[in-house]
Formats: sequence, C-alpha cells, structure tokens
Amino acid sequence: MPKLAAFPKAFMHALCKEGTMTVSEWIQLASKLDVQGLEWYAGFLEMANESNWPRFRKEVEDAGKTIPMMCCSPDFTHPDAAFRDREIAKQKHWIDMTHTLGGSYCRVLSGQRRPELTLDEGVKLAADSIYACLPYAQERDITLIIENHYKDDFWDYPEFAQKMDVFCKLVDAVNHPNFGVNYDPSNTYLAGEDPIELLKRVSHRVVTMHASDRYLAEGTIEDLRKEEGGAQGYAKRLRHGEIGKGLNDYDAIFTELKSKGFDGWISIEDGVDGMEQLARSVEFLKKKIAIYWPQ
Repeated sequence: MPKLAAFPKAFMHALCKEGTMTVSEWIQLASKLDVQGLEWYAGFLEMANESNWPRFRKEVEDAGKTIPMMCCSPDFTHPDAAFRDREIAKQKHWIDMTHTLGGSYCRVLSGQRRPELTLDEGVKLAADSIYACLPYAQERDITLIIENHYKDDFWDYPEFAQKMDVFCKLVDAVNHPNFGVNYDPSNTYLAGEDPIELLKRVSHRVVTMHASDRYLAEGTIEDLRKEEGGAQGYAKRLRHGEIGKGLNDYDAIFTELKSKGFDGWISIEDGVDGMEQLARSVEFLKKKIAIYWPQ
C-alpha cells in the first residue's frame, strides 16, 4: 500500500529565503498530520549546516515519521562541462544528505531548456550527468527519481524535459535499477498536456509521486495550452488548490498506478491556504488509497 508524505509547499519562502520559520517548527506542524513521512528540501536554510542533518532526522523520527525523499534541482543541460561537473558534485552532496536523513529517494531533473540546445544534445547531457551520479547513489542505496517538472524557482528557463515526448526520451535513455520516475500530474497541465497520457507512457517506471491539484483561476485549458512554455515564472491562470477539487482525476491516476504494482511514497504538495487545507488533502488521498489498495 502506498504511504503518504507531506511537503511544506506553503512555507518554502519562510524556510528557504526569509528564515521566518525553522525546520523544527515545520516538523512540529507536520507531526499533527496523519501521514507517515515528510519530503525534504535540500534548500532549507538550516540544511547548509551538516551538523543539523542527523538532528532533523531524529526530530522527525521522534515525531513518529520518516524522511523518505529529497527534493533538489540539478541543472545538467549547461553546455559547459565544468558547470555540469559542479552540478554532479552538488547532486552527490544531496545524495549524502538523503542518506544521512534516512531517505531512499533523491530527485534529479534534466536542466534548463536553453534555446541553443537541440533535443538530442539536451537528452545526452542530462542522461550522461545522471549516469555519472548513479554509482554514488547505488552505493548508498538511494534511488534517483526524475520528475516531469515545470521550472525551478531560480532558473531562467523552464525544464528541458518539460514536454512529454522529451521527458519520455530522457527516461528511456537511463536504464538503471537505482533510477525511476517521480510522477507529478499537475506539472503536465503546465506543459499544456494530458497527465493521464503521460502516466500511461511512464507508469512502469514510476516509483514515487507528487500529489497536488490545480484549478483554473480564469479561462480554459485551451487558453493555457496557447500560452504555455515561454513564460518566466508560473502560469498565471493556474493555481494550486485542495486535492480532489481541481483538474486531476485521481481515480484514473490510481487505477493506472495500481495496475503496474505501484506501492511507493506519495508526497503531498499542497496546503498553500493553510494546514487545514493540507489535512483535508491528506484525508482525500487516504480514502482513495483505501479504495485502490484495500488491506
């Protein structure tokens, strides 16, 4: 049966930029949620001090939870080899972080969709960089998970592998037991594409999932498709919302995942309107999981 984790979507600036929330305060807030884990983020300000890593693991475990997965954003599509080497070194540092925290999954990305890159060049740069990290991950029993991502907050360009065909080409280019997909249905809408179509193409490689929901603040899906791809920052007309009340079809998603034997972690990226919203999303997902993975 899949297990649930929570991610501090509503508190990222407080934890990573402003320092107005401590990691311990987030752990205390999240300890009240009916989930088994907390997805971590490499960019929490306090994670810069490595002596905090075992302390935070203990705090989470003392709260009866674990840290299953790490969210981080390597940029592997830069044309300069020295730049890519630095990103590979960063990724290995995040793998060490994941290992110290007791986690099993560490995210990778492709990198930025730089305008000078061809499709084949970008896929090769990203795949070669991921392969460079895989032996290090395997030694520490960590699985690298690639997400169908939209855009890191601090990047100039969207994700190179944002589009379904590019993402699938990159996934197919990396064949390793310590590599899999972190599926995020909401990000597919940001690419102007169908999340169920993508899932059916990669479901046999999915090992973790981000659960979220999006709703249109204005206009239609067709309007969104016309304007996607080139915008700096996130699409204005699409908003994060409570899970089960947005565009995602969780019955279709869980039907497909169950058919492929999925039983991994589902991390909730929600709660932008407060912890009560996050708790309702937890309840929605628990009920759906009980239907598709009955004990």
